Amino acid sequence: MTRQENLNALKKYNKEPFHILHALTVEGVMRWFADELGYGDEADYWASVGLLHDIDFELYPEQHCQKAVELLKNEGYGDELIHAVCSHGYGICSDEEPTHEMEKVLFACDELTGLIGAAARMRPSKSVMDMEVSSLKKKFKDKRFAAGCSREVILRGAEMLGWTPEELFEKTILAMRSCESEINQEMASI
Repeated sequence: MTRQENLNALKKYNKEPFHILHALTVEGVMRWFADELGYGDEADYWASVGLLHDIDFELYPEQHCQKAVELLKNEGYGDELIHAVCSHGYGICSDEEPTHEMEKVLFACDELTGLIGAAARMRPSKSVMDMEVSSLKKKFKDKRFAAGCSREVILRGAEMLGWTPEELFEKTILAMRSCESEINQEMASI
């Protein structure tokens, strides 16, 4: 599928700008990680999984990751992508275990991009461009801040990847910096 077909599928089931912004962010982060971790030839695929990972969340939050299977099949996606999408909910709303490094990155970064995005909105710049790991660590430790972003999932994701939480924070901030401008432009047209 092309990027436009992926975006059309996402927008078919997601209308809220917040959900679209999150999908675009995870798409960009996944593309950056593909390049960073030596999977550059698979960057479009990694990005597709990132863009579509929450395809069912807006309409079916109580059936998240279960409805994704049906929606993605109806849109013509194959089992490999469907497994990757569903694996980000492992142990929460899905039994699909992240096995490929890409799936582990998605698992680790999904919640973290939400936390970083919330922290960025609190900054005078409203940007990740000037965010440092030390300020993110303070927000991470404050359980009341962005309370919907599971710290446990973020820590489990770092562990799956064999990284310290600080390594995951730093890499994800860099990944979000790499796509922030493009996402802002795309969101301005929505």
